[in-house]
Amino acid sequence: MGSNFYIGSFRVCKTQISRLFLQSRLSTRKASGGYKRSCSSLATYHHSASMNVIKMKKLLSLPTLLATITVPVLAHWNYDTLIVNDTPIGSPYQYIRRTNNSNSPLVLVNSTDMRCNSGASSGITTNTSTYHVAAGSEVGFGIASTFGHPGPQQVYLSPVPAGLTAADYDGSGEWVKIYAATTQANTTLGPQGLVWATHNVHSFRFTLPAETPAGEYLLRAEGLALHAAHKLDCAQFYVGCAQIRVTGDGKGVLGPLVRIPGVYNDTEPGVLIPEFWSYMTNYTLPGPELWPEGMEVQHMVKQLSSNQNKG
Repeated sequence: MGSNFYIGSFRVCKTQISRLFLQSRLSTRKASGGYKRSCSSLATYHHSASMNVIKMKKLLSLPTLLATITVPVLAHWNYDTLIVNDTPIGSPYQYIRRTNNSNSPLVLVNSTDMRCNSGASSGITTNTSTYHVAAGSEVGFGIASTFGHPGPQQVYLSPVPAGLTAADYDGSGEWVKIYAATTQANTTLGPQGLVWATHNVHSFRFTLPAETPAGEYLLRAEGLALHAAHKLDCAQFYVGCAQIRVTGDGKGVLGPLVRIPGVYNDTEPGVLIPEFWSYMTNYTLPGPELWPEGMEVQHMVKQLSSNQNKG
């Protein structure tokens, strides 16, 4: 604990940060993009992304330096585009709340950032629009740029409480899980263990249940990266919330209902895995059962058709 501390939802290793960023007082340099957090010496620094050039006029304190640097990291991702009926809708972040942490993951499952990500508790401050979609339509998310680590993709839906709009709503109410994609099959093994249906996908599509009652909702995409998840608090969550207004005459009763945070704890199976990911021969998906009853976990991901261009 002495060598680590937390900023927001990120666990940061002082030694690694110091070595990467504070070596020179008056220099222009490039460094690896893995600086946001380090869970151990297992080197999440394998990401080879380069940072934009930083010209340092003086030696900055570590918190100040971290606060001023938000650059994309290779293999990390964002959800930036709403998809409806195999068509990207609008421009990136028009209907999905933009985060303020670049494409950095969340690692603390008890953080309120787990709802819609850092800086995205309000659709008003992010200037996010709400899209009308009929229950029973196919919906989905475009990914910037690809699902870059082994792990599952899940989607949660939360009805907006009475008196609020989707833009007002912070996600503190109840959520139901409506989609999950994991491995191609639990018996499928490749050179690195389980073969993930999510591997390098740039988008995914699924059916918004026809039973969904009319009203406004937050539609939450959650990707879980497991490459370091055999260490406590090292599972990486990538989260994005779309704002939708569902139309139709759906009469379903949502459930089982959960709250975020609260849906996961940091030691439950699927969040903390028993061994390094490439040695796993099976995987337990965390979270509640899918709604509506009878929905099944997917072992193949439907992406945008080849003639469609995300964004």
